[in-house]
Amino acid sequence: MRREIKTAVFPVGGMGTRFLPATKAIPKEMLPVVDKPLIQYAVEEAKAAGVENFVFVTGRYKSALEDHFDHAFELERGLEERQKHHQLDLAHSTLLKPGQAAFTRQQMALGLGHAVLCARHLVGDEPFAVILPDDMILDDVLCLVQMVRAYSEVGGNMVAVAEVPGEHTDRYGILDGDPRAGALIPVRGLVEKPRPEEAPSRLALIGRYILQPQVFEHLARQEPGAGGEIQLTDAMAKLIGRQPFHGFRFSGRRFDCGDKAGYLEANIAYALECEAMREPVRAFLKRYR
Repeated sequence: MRREIKTAVFPVGGMGTRFLPATKAIPKEMLPVVDKPLIQYAVEEAKAAGVENFVFVTGRYKSALEDHFDHAFELERGLEERQKHHQLDLAHSTLLKPGQAAFTRQQMALGLGHAVLCARHLVGDEPFAVILPDDMILDDVLCLVQMVRAYSEVGGNMVAVAEVPGEHTDRYGILDGDPRAGALIPVRGLVEKPRPEEAPSRLALIGRYILQPQVFEHLARQEPGAGGEIQLTDAMAKLIGRQPFHGFRFSGRRFDCGDKAGYLEANIAYALECEAMREPVRAFLKRYR
C-alpha cells in the first residue's frame, strides 16, 4: 500500500533580491497576490492535497512567515470589538493547528537541495511534497491535488513539468523523457540548467515535487552541482531506475512570481478570477492598451 503524502516542505529561505527594495524588510513569500501572500496560496494548495504537516525552511529575517500562520491577538481583539466578523474570519483563515507547522533555518544559501536536506529530520522516513511558492499555478484543481491523484496510481517520485522555450532551458532543471507520453512521462534522466543545444527536451521542472525519503541519502552527501550549489535535481536523478519516477504534465496556467513580470501577471490573472474584482480590473486594463 502506498503511503499518503502528509508532509510538505516549503523552501523559503531566499532573500528575494530581485524584488528589492520591496523585500528589504519583508520576506518575498509575503508579497501579496491580490489579497493573500504567496506563501498562503502554497499552504492552501498543500491542505487541499491532504497535507497535514507543514515544514518551512527559512532564513534570517523571515519571522513574518511564522507570524502569518499564528494568532494576531491585538488585531483579532480590535476586529471583534468593532464587530468586523468577516475580517476576523479572514484573519483566522491563515491559522495552522497547534503542532502542524515546523520552522527550521537554512543557515547558508547552498541551493534548493540543501534547503530540502534541512527538513530531513522533520520529514522522517515518509514520502513528502515540496512546494516552491514562487511558482503559482491557476486551475480549478490545484496542481498538487492533481499530482497526488496521479501518485496514488503510480507511486514513486514525481515532478511537475511544463514545456518552456528552447532558449530558456538553462534556467531550469530539464527532464529527459518523451513529451509525447501524455500527462505521465517516464523519466530517463534529469539535467540541471543545460545549455539549449545540450538539453534533452524542453520539459522544465516546475516547483512541485513528490519525493521518497531516499532522496535525503543522496542530498546528505552535499555534492555541489550547477553553480556550486547542492542541487535537488542531481539527488533526484540518482533515484531513476531504482524507484518509479514520472514527470507530470499538469493542467492550468503557471506564473513565475520570482520574476517581476510574472508576479504582475499573476496578480491580474487572480484578480480576474475574483467575481468582485473582475469588471473593475477589466475596465482599468482597457486604459493601458
